[in-house]
Amino acid sequence: MLGVIAALWGFLGICLLFASAIYRLGDMALQMPVGSFEWHHWLALGACLAFMGFAEGYRGFQQNFSPRVAARIRYLRGNVTPLRALLAPVFCMGFFHAQRRRQVVTICLTLGIVGLVMLVRLLEQPWRGIIDAGVVLGLTWGIVSLALFTLQALTRAEFKHSPETPDAPR
Repeated sequence: MLGVIAALWGFLGICLLFASAIYRLGDMALQMPVGSFEWHHWLALGACLAFMGFAEGYRGFQQNFSPRVAARIRYLRGNVTPLRALLAPVFCMGFFHAQRRRQVVTICLTLGIVGLVMLVRLLEQPWRGIIDAGVVLGLTWGIVSLALFTLQALTRAEFKHSPETPDAPR
């Protein structure tokens, strides 16, 4: 039973983190002064949406993050400990009890994202809103793909993605 609760907490915790970012960034994106957009603003918005949809949504989330996190949610359900249950979202993202390479990549990626967030905050509208709109698209794609992969991981007899834990085959 604790494994099921931990898996649910891991999934919901990550979704809440992404939903919070979508809410905050979505508000900034909605503040874009689209009525005063010139052609280059529309071009930048289209390019940002296309790039973030592909790079963050498809490549980042759908092909990498979501299947791995779903595999870790599945792993957590059957391999729960009190610490993993308590910190399930952080465990599922790969911050601990992960292969060394995964931990390094996760930490570096997180630090890079924090740095980019701080830089984007310095931008004025409409540029900040344009970037935030792209991030909202990517994060929304991330939540949807995470939900679909998690459903597969928890309902199928086999799930081909690795949880990248120290005891998982490389």
